[in-house]
Amino acid sequence: MAEHAIVLGGGLVGMLSAAALVHHVDHVTVIERDTLPSVPEVRKGVPQARHAHMLMSSGARAMDRLVPGLIDHVLAAGGHRISMRTGIVSNTAHGWVPRKADLQYVITCGRPLLDFIVGQRVLATGRVTVRQETDVVGLCGDARRVTDARIRERGSGDVTEVAADFVVDATGRGSNAGNWLVELGLPEVREVAVDSGLSYSTQVFRVPVPMGADFPALNILPVPGERLPSHAGALLPIEDDRWIVTISGLRGAEPPSTNEEFVAFARGLRHPVIGDLIAGAEPLGPVHRTRSTSNRRRYYEEMPQWPAGFVVLGDASAAFNPVYGHGMSVAAMSALALRTALERTGFPSSAGKPSLQKEISASAAVAWALATGQDQRYPNGDGEVHSSGGVAARLLRAYLNRVNKTSASRLSVASAMADVFTLSAPLSRLTEPKVVLAALLGPTEPPLDEPPFTPAERKLLSQVLL
Repeated sequence: MAEHAIVLGGGLVGMLSAAALVHHVDHVTVIERDTLPSVPEVRKGVPQARHAHMLMSSGARAMDRLVPGLIDHVLAAGGHRISMRTGIVSNTAHGWVPRKADLQYVITCGRPLLDFIVGQRVLATGRVTVRQETDVVGLCGDARRVTDARIRERGSGDVTEVAADFVVDATGRGSNAGNWLVELGLPEVREVAVDSGLSYSTQVFRVPVPMGADFPALNILPVPGERLPSHAGALLPIEDDRWIVTISGLRGAEPPSTNEEFVAFARGLRHPVIGDLIAGAEPLGPVHRTRSTSNRRRYYEEMPQWPAGFVVLGDASAAFNPVYGHGMSVAAMSALALRTALERTGFPSSAGKPSLQKEISASAAVAWALATGQDQRYPNGDGEVHSSGGVAARLLRAYLNRVNKTSASRLSVASAMADVFTLSAPLSRLTEPKVVLAALLGPTEPPLDEPPFTPAERKLLSQVLL
């Protein structure tokens, strides 16, 4: 067994990477620039933690394999397991979605809670330590192998080199791995960015007393091509009897930053139900806004040469528009891909293969296609995307539009859509013969004009709506 692995970054993907490595090395050291909190709370290095997050069923399954029992701990701490159909009242370009079947699911909770539980469970193994308040300033080695990480203590400013048999970059969107590799003699990595210009605002509310924990999540999806194509909103239940509400808009029609404007913006969506619900709810803090929503992918897997003993995971490799909720799941699937590769061929032999980065990067393929395929349709989106373009691209968009429309009333299509959206299946799931046939036949029922609340939910609504 090799002696030592280093994980750069102590966030969610960093801790999951440590969990993937812990049975293959004697010890894992996590290098973290912040001080990790002793309770679930937002920290400086994870500013997106103030916003709504969804963990797709694929990501939940991956996390449970990496850290057995993790999701049960999250649910016991107040997280919610929500069915993709029965647990969400959702509005798309084709109307309200019927709540007829349990398909895939999502886990919702505050991001600080999830990060905290993951970190505590991983550190409890006794084989992972964290060097806090420490920056990563480079890698040591050459184009054939990474041998050390160069770090700087924030307090003293001292720079030292820490030897490792394996190094994982989990430093997120701001990763400097591309430059570090150039310093080792490798070529520049190809990078693609797709930016829709989207921004979003989030606020947390106390759930009104009558609503209870079983009231469904709400989701009003953006519709490219409308007068306000990106205006969307989501209301998700999280721990401690709270709702976290996120609303979005493009440049020039950004969501607001004050409570009063927040409610008004939510009421101005295609349906006012989210705004109506929060109008009478108690806000539990200020509105937080972000414009960090671009999709950015670094194609490390394409590089003609790759150094042994080094991989890049999570947002450091592929970062997504957070509005689609795929980032945490891709991170978990990437960490699981790392562990699977190590288990299959053993450590350190697999750690020295260029194919390892390719296996890890493949975890991002579906999420990247879904996010960029949508974001490039917005009026002021920009960036390069891999697309056949022309007639083929238009035919594909027309087919996917048909699939989305048909999924409201045909279970076979709805099941395929849920599998792909939750990253539980490849895009080819949508081209299975029975799915194609059902999509071509079209919907069996007209779209719903009003939110499909149950009679009991409507009774609750009548008690809280202003």
